[in-house]
Amino acid sequence: MKAAFIERTGPPEVIVYGELPKPVPRGSQVLVRVKAVSVNPVDTYVRAGMIPWDLPKPFIVGCDLAGVVEDVGPEVKRFRPGDRVWGSNQGLLGRQGTFAEYVAVDECWLYPTPANVSDRDAAALALVAITAHLGLFDKAKLQPGETVFVYGGAGGVGSCVVQMAKIAGARVITTARGEEKAKLCRELGADVVIDYTKEDIDQVLREVAPGGVNIWWETLREQNLERAVQFLAPFGRLILMAGRDSKPVFPVGPFYVRDCSAFGFAMFNASPEKQRACADDINRWAAEGKLRAVIGRVMPLSETVQAHRLQEENTIGKAGTLTGKIVLEP
Repeated sequence: MKAAFIERTGPPEVIVYGELPKPVPRGSQVLVRVKAVSVNPVDTYVRAGMIPWDLPKPFIVGCDLAGVVEDVGPEVKRFRPGDRVWGSNQGLLGRQGTFAEYVAVDECWLYPTPANVSDRDAAALALVAITAHLGLFDKAKLQPGETVFVYGGAGGVGSCVVQMAKIAGARVITTARGEEKAKLCRELGADVVIDYTKEDIDQVLREVAPGGVNIWWETLREQNLERAVQFLAPFGRLILMAGRDSKPVFPVGPFYVRDCSAFGFAMFNASPEKQRACADDINRWAAEGKLRAVIGRVMPLSETVQAHRLQEENTIGKAGTLTGKIVLEP
């Protein structure tokens, strides 16, 4: 089978697109014929060796997938050949990745794909939607009527935060780079969109949220926590899910005297049961048309090197040339 894999960590150019043996499902594994995958920033960190995990050799890159069940191991109970499925959490914690024509995935990390949801959309939503769900509901315990602020409402995680918060009855404030992305954020349901290319974030926040925000969701790799704490309402919650090497100043005094809380999390640490509960909601909302994937680029799997380079240019280089997710198809 064709796959995008590495023999050693390094820059995007270490990725090889070539032949590997087709996996055989064992135990509770499901063999999936892959129809679509998507790129996440964490994929590039693993490939670059920034995360010290022991990787299989060769290591197939990628976390997310959507496709069709080809075969099942003898212990599989939830799926059978022909079922459409999607999933995430592969290529992490030493597990083999998904950027291949076929992947063997334990059934606990797979979910049925709704009939009216495309494989492209299912793959694009996978990691980012589970991340948004965990942060909003498992960590921050979002309640109807609360105000949520999230950086980058047109991005992968940000777009899911915007939509899920609106589904839950929240008021949503977000930022965008330029009018095109601002327009998309409004289409996704954001109540206030701050175009930071021509508006001052602090000034707008003081005007639209004079009492502060209940949830401040940080998507930036380099955080301004002095700003975040300044705008947290009493009993506000701060969500941290990016910036592995970040060491920002943290204003303890204003934070604790207002009984605020901070939650740091990585979705891949969540149990299969928690992630499946997220997937149930994601499937329902996607099938109902309430949750949509934001896809910025669709590419063939053979162009994985270019896809990783594009992701890095936007995640680390802040190029601003990508809106939403990169989807690849075998």
